[in-house]
Amino acid sequence: MAVQVAVCGPAQCGEREWDLAHELGRLLAERGAVVICGGHGGVMAAVAAGARSRDGLVVGVLPGADRTGAGADLSVAIATGIGQARNAVIVHSGDAVVVVGGSWGTFSELALAMRRGGVPVVQLGDGWRPVDADGRDLPGLRYARTPAEALDLTGLWP
Repeated sequence: MAVQVAVCGPAQCGEREWDLAHELGRLLAERGAVVICGGHGGVMAAVAAGARSRDGLVVGVLPGADRTGAGADLSVAIATGIGQARNAVIVHSGDAVVVVGGSWGTFSELALAMRRGGVPVVQLGDGWRPVDADGRDLPGLRYARTPAEALDLTGLWP
């Protein structure tokens, strides 16, 4: 079975987040990984476009009851009808979770992934940096500056 990587990020993003997500998608496709994302715009569209540029497989898990608004670069669009609860489906489907950028929805995905445990969770670029009551980074969350470093930190490829 192919490696599956959940990529989470906001539906609206800046140029830096777009570039990071696009490169991440490209690298994932080159490694034969299936990309799982939320299937809409912003980071989700960028990672999908990057993966499809290398003929990768991209699964979009949509919040609505139909495929309205599904990204053009998705290989598969799954209409869930469960709204933002689809975030749990996304993070539970990955052998690793990579978070690019930050929004409230992205933060919920990061929290769900950390709560899930058992899989690597990597924050790529700037975005959420949760800390404990003493201001220390929470254990377990990994931080990467580049897409290649993010993939290395997942430990999925030797």
